[in-house]
Amino acid sequence: MDEPDADQFAEMALELHQQPDMDATLERIVEYAQEATGCDDAGVMLLGGRNRIETIVTTHPRIAEADRLQLDCGEGPCLQSMWDRDVYVVKDTGLDDRWPVWGPKAAELGLRSLLAVRLFTPNRTLGALNLYGERAGMFDDDDADIADVFGRHASVALATAHEEEGLRQAIGARHLIGQAQGILMERYSLNADRAFALLRRYSQHHNVKLRDVAQMVISSGKLPDQD
Repeated sequence: MDEPDADQFAEMALELHQQPDMDATLERIVEYAQEATGCDDAGVMLLGGRNRIETIVTTHPRIAEADRLQLDCGEGPCLQSMWDRDVYVVKDTGLDDRWPVWGPKAAELGLRSLLAVRLFTPNRTLGALNLYGERAGMFDDDDADIADVFGRHASVALATAHEEEGLRQAIGARHLIGQAQGILMERYSLNADRAFALLRRYSQHHNVKLRDVAQMVISSGKLPDQD
């Protein structure tokens, strides 16, 4: 495979950062991963709260199935890359004795080669970028180096997209809460602090997110169950 040069990596990184949201960023990551490495298919696993692992985007449904099998078997290079903070190359899934349960199942799906790259920031593991090949021996150490460099660019773009999306959600929530405060202030002749306290108390007592309580007030003009 032809190794992308520095200009190509820079162009990829720039376009990843220009994506409008997290979903678009993930889609471009798997597309660029195919271009950079020549793999047949690719997917991204993300590590969420309480260490929940989920395949978020793939170029083919069988990739999601191969990832699911790793979770079911409790073994596999994609999981291992997150646990060990390393890059794993699988020459032949059907013969690799590091993952004797998962490997033959992946081979049955027609996925004989795999390259798993950890996605991370200095503070945490984000997930794994997983590159699959239909023939054995598709990836070598040079391909691993290419994927590792691309994975670092993808990690930064993914972390930035996540932060920006979280910021947008936070700003949206504050806007909703401000609207709900105004409604309660007018309806019940409250000041801003007492209106916010009322929203927060309802949220805590009913185990409903403050943002959702605010949306209820905006939709109905009052707190639920309040006359």
